[in-house]
Amino acid sequence: MKFKSFSLAQNLNEVYASFPEAQQKPLIGLTTNFNDGDATIRDKYYMQVVKAGGTPVLIPPVDDNDTLVNTLEHLDGLLLTGGADFNPLWCGEEPAPQLHHINAQRDRAELMLTRLAYNRQIPMLGICRGIQTLAMALGGKVRQDIALTNTDRMNSPVKHSQDADRQEPTHSVDLVEGSVLASLYGCQHIYVNSFHHQAVGEPGEKFRVTAKAPDGVIEAIESTEFKGIMGVQWHPEWLGEEGLPVFQWLVREAELFHKAKELHNRILTLDTHCDTPMFFPQGVRFDQRDPRILYDLHKMTDGRQDAVIMAAYLPQPKLGQQFSQTVDIAGILKHNPDLQGISSQLSPMAYADLIFDKLERIVDEQSQYISVARTPADLYEDKRQGRKSIMFGIENGLALNHDVANVRHFAQRGVVYITLCHNGDNDICDSARGCNTHNGVSQFGEKVIQAMNDEGIMVDLSHAAEKSFYDALDISRTPIVCSHSNSRALCDVPRNLTDDQLRALARKGGVAHITLYHGFLRKDGEATVLDAIEHLEHAIDIMGIDHVGIGTDFDGDGTVRGCADASELINFTMQLLRRKYSERDLVKIWGGNWLRVMAQVQAVRNQ
Repeated sequence: MKFKSFSLAQNLNEVYASFPEAQQKPLIGLTTNFNDGDATIRDKYYMQVVKAGGTPVLIPPVDDNDTLVNTLEHLDGLLLTGGADFNPLWCGEEPAPQLHHINAQRDRAELMLTRLAYNRQIPMLGICRGIQTLAMALGGKVRQDIALTNTDRMNSPVKHSQDADRQEPTHSVDLVEGSVLASLYGCQHIYVNSFHHQAVGEPGEKFRVTAKAPDGVIEAIESTEFKGIMGVQWHPEWLGEEGLPVFQWLVREAELFHKAKELHNRILTLDTHCDTPMFFPQGVRFDQRDPRILYDLHKMTDGRQDAVIMAAYLPQPKLGQQFSQTVDIAGILKHNPDLQGISSQLSPMAYADLIFDKLERIVDEQSQYISVARTPADLYEDKRQGRKSIMFGIENGLALNHDVANVRHFAQRGVVYITLCHNGDNDICDSARGCNTHNGVSQFGEKVIQAMNDEGIMVDLSHAAEKSFYDALDISRTPIVCSHSNSRALCDVPRNLTDDQLRALARKGGVAHITLYHGFLRKDGEATVLDAIEHLEHAIDIMGIDHVGIGTDFDGDGTVRGCADASELINFTMQLLRRKYSERDLVKIWGGNWLRVMAQVQAVRNQ
């Protein structure tokens, strides 16, 4: 180590000679080995992080849940380092005779750390044992020994535990074209070092194989979900400049994640449509990370999501069918003993009230962390107080029980929008999937829209037929919204909006929020977050940045690879940041445009 001076004051003066004292660099956590009571790590790991532009911090193998969670709260990236074998019991296997030293002190701590980091969307790089950690924690499998028999070992063309110096590459790997590694190195063939007898056996659905050795051993994997997660089997920390690109990649991903986190801390993020209340008959828990639902407090926190409009969804009964036959009222009553005594023959209006009652009970139980919001001001106050927000919406005006007076009832309950219809014509208007009962909005529907204007409830035209859409635009005195609709130009289905509809909506000051329902994103193949971005950007091209937003339709079959639930909504932000959208743009997309319209609509009520 070279000192300029042994004077502490002189060294401090160098720090304080300018402001800020240092450039912000992403904080990269590095897992450490454990040996004879010591947490240890080779200096090559953290020096490569420093050289790549990150700030390294060492993570001891502490098997304590609070410590793991608090550690991750501060990290922008995670480097999973090499070391001894995993206990195969963690993946439901018995130990093979070729299994080497197990480092039990690290196993649970690192598997938990990895899974929690994944849920928080933290970028990760796994090296040697680290790539195996990724596989074991996220649904893959690890080969306990590459060559389980002497014959296998003799027939293998590659020695995976070299005798040469660690800095010396000893075998080649082939990189998959289009992979992150291929883009980093600009080629499909590189040379690496090798110190392992285990390897990834199956990457699992969250990863794809991106490099193999000549003998077919998996040498690298990367995320299939457009996330900053990658693992390599070799040791790039020893390869100097040749190994540096993977550390630079991790630091860039961590910088992007840090920027997204900071942005979500500053701005309000609002998802304008989810159907989580549909799962109340199953007894779901909002205060737990419940795998049955895509929105809960944990997922909202992981995705740094501030607010969501939860819809009381009412299926449209078929001809001759009673409404009570379309919903599982018995299931709700079974899992909510406090609601016993309520008739199983509920009217649509009573059912919507039952959903809102349940939402209010959820909020009351977790009032320190979540609140029911009714106005834009409520949302901003919740943000200031560190609470999440739920707003009430109604999906299908069937809830009005064919009585205009009930518009006021739901306004007093705090409902911020009513989607006029769902999949099927109702007494208000024709649906995009209806049979043209009214040729647009009915006479009753016209009175409903006028009453909604009077009471400050937003008119939502998602699901409406095209004629209903234009009729409502003409009738409404306030701007109209489409809480979860995509572009028909990109996916030609009746539920999506034509470019002419988008233009008409924008001219009247309204907003259209793209949704993550796969069938509205593309008609063939798997929809991903990139398809959703394409629909958003098309809407921006047609309407302008002031008229767009996001309404996921989570728990209403809305979910895509790369943005599968509320915990992954920050990934949507990172995709937009990659495309150089500004903070001002993101404020508008993440609810600013919607709240402008909500304020206009609610202002009419207060006149």
